[in-house]
Amino acid sequence: METHPGISPPPLLLVFVFSVLFLFCAVHSSDLSTTKASLALHDCEQCHRNKEQDISTARNPDEKDIDIIATYSDASGHVRLARLKMRDLSDSWIWENPTNGNNEFQKSSQELMESFQTDSRFEDNGKHSTDEHYPEENKIDIPRSSSMTPMKIKRQIMRQERRKARASELIQEDKETDNHIVSAAIERSEGFDTTIKGKYSIWRREYENPNSDSTLKLMRDQIIMAKAYANIAKSKNKTVLYEALVKHSRDSQQAIGEASSDIELHLGALDRAKSMGHVLSIAKDQLYDCLLVARKFRVMLQSTEDRVNIQKKRSAFLIQLAAKTVPRPLHCLPLQLAADYYLQGYHKKGNLDKEKAEDPSLYHYAIFSDNVLATSVVVNSTVQNAKEPEKHVFHIVTDKLNFASMRMWFLVNPPSKATIEVQNIDDFKWLNSSYCSVLRQLESARIKEYYFKANHPSSLSVGSDNLKYRNPKYLSMLNHLRFYLPEVYPKLNRILFLDDDIVVQKDLTPLWSIDLKGMVNGAVETCKESFHRFDKYLNFSNPLISNNFSPEACGWAFGMNIFDLKEWKKRNITGIYHRWQDMNEDRTLWKLGTLPPGLITFYNLTYPLDRGWHVLGLGYDPALNLTEIENAAVIHYNGNYKPWLNLAVSKYKSYWSRYVMFDNPYLRVCNLSE
Repeated sequence: METHPGISPPPLLLVFVFSVLFLFCAVHSSDLSTTKASLALHDCEQCHRNKEQDISTARNPDEKDIDIIATYSDASGHVRLARLKMRDLSDSWIWENPTNGNNEFQKSSQELMESFQTDSRFEDNGKHSTDEHYPEENKIDIPRSSSMTPMKIKRQIMRQERRKARASELIQEDKETDNHIVSAAIERSEGFDTTIKGKYSIWRREYENPNSDSTLKLMRDQIIMAKAYANIAKSKNKTVLYEALVKHSRDSQQAIGEASSDIELHLGALDRAKSMGHVLSIAKDQLYDCLLVARKFRVMLQSTEDRVNIQKKRSAFLIQLAAKTVPRPLHCLPLQLAADYYLQGYHKKGNLDKEKAEDPSLYHYAIFSDNVLATSVVVNSTVQNAKEPEKHVFHIVTDKLNFASMRMWFLVNPPSKATIEVQNIDDFKWLNSSYCSVLRQLESARIKEYYFKANHPSSLSVGSDNLKYRNPKYLSMLNHLRFYLPEVYPKLNRILFLDDDIVVQKDLTPLWSIDLKGMVNGAVETCKESFHRFDKYLNFSNPLISNNFSPEACGWAFGMNIFDLKEWKKRNITGIYHRWQDMNEDRTLWKLGTLPPGLITFYNLTYPLDRGWHVLGLGYDPALNLTEIENAAVIHYNGNYKPWLNLAVSKYKSYWSRYVMFDNPYLRVCNLSE
């Protein structure tokens, strides 16, 4: 049937539409009634009879085709009634008595929580029945009037089984984790280094108690207080108290002994501390005067500082003495070598190839030393790390006393392919007092008095701060020969100067190809922030110094220096050195030594090398970076703790000792061993 605009639909169509809407609302109302029936609504007075009927129905759930009247609210909010048959309900519906439903629900919830705490097993208390369709281990108790349906019980059992399975997995994972941790701990303990356990181990006695020295500190403080009160008691004629304080101080000191922690104290130390505390409390009651006690403590502090200063001076003297005293094995070695040098006729042998010693195309080294063992390490380490050892020439200059032993060593222990030239400084006839300022000064009465006068103030009193400058090495021309390199090696263009307390760890030949930019000296700078600058070495209160040099200028190190001898001659470096040495005859510009005049002589004539070429401080600083040491081309044991002495820093000594030939018969005879 066609419709046209402006024409209303026929009445039959309207009737059909309204019928469909009515049926839809009826079905919707039926669904609402089933939902409201489960909630057991009893809000209206008209439903009391229906509620009683529902209760009676709940008591007889086995009857069939029971009529159920449910109340519900429609969309407009009006209360409606609906009649249902029991057979129309699905299996998911449950019966509930509204009078005791809450009690049963609480009981069921409590029993369910108890079931979780008993590993999925429910205890039978006589009020529940058991489902016979499940195994004994999965039985679950259901209240007689419980809301649990068979489907819910089945789901509950499945949840319990999953929970048990998950718990087993977690327990197994925990066991595997524990086993892994134990295995890792055992592996770490097997690799634990206990060679220095006393210093680094966590099992040290100090860690047994975080306050392991509390009693020791208390007793020491008590002794200090007792001394102060004893002085006050003596001044006030408190004889009994004075004697008691002195006696307890003596007893406490004996109890402490050499202890450094509580565990090392004597057994009665704590009792003595208590007794001392009792005496101190009596002294405080009788003698305490704030101003008087403070004055006594200031006097004690001043006295302690004086004693500390004396001990520092004494320590400095002993360190210098130990550092400059030649150990017996090192004294034995040159004696054995010198004896064999003359007894076995080595003194009749001529010099080595002079052509190589003067060939400027080769790599030349200058070593000025009177220490045979130290010089051998410098040569061995350089040759072993050289790529072409046959192109390396070592010029060794020593004094007359050690010339025979030095030459003998390298005659019987020649380094592989390298050339060795040993010279005696006394053979340099041009090196005399008329030419050399230092020699002229060493012959002066003032210097002789400074070094040799018998009644000169001891190093423990006046002038002890300059003790290191009285080292005999400053009297040796071997130490100043570095300022005469062009005169010693007139035919060479470049030479690498090495101290005898260094170790070479890499090939040094690239140093000869470095462009020094017209400078004379190539060296590694040593200044860090405000340290090792010119003001540390020179006296800037003197106008000669302050007018010519900057106090902030960066210092550098002797020990490994590449010198351009052509530029040296062109700039008359030796003449500059002589001029400043003459001006410092009274030692007012700098103290004795070679570094201060070196800084002055090569001022603005030093090219800074990369720090990796030369690492210093192994002879005095125990906190150097080991990675920098291992990566350095040259390491320098500058300082008092030389590697051949017992004073040496133990962790640095291996870098030096690896180049010592301990299997050499001369070393074995003199008991030189690792």
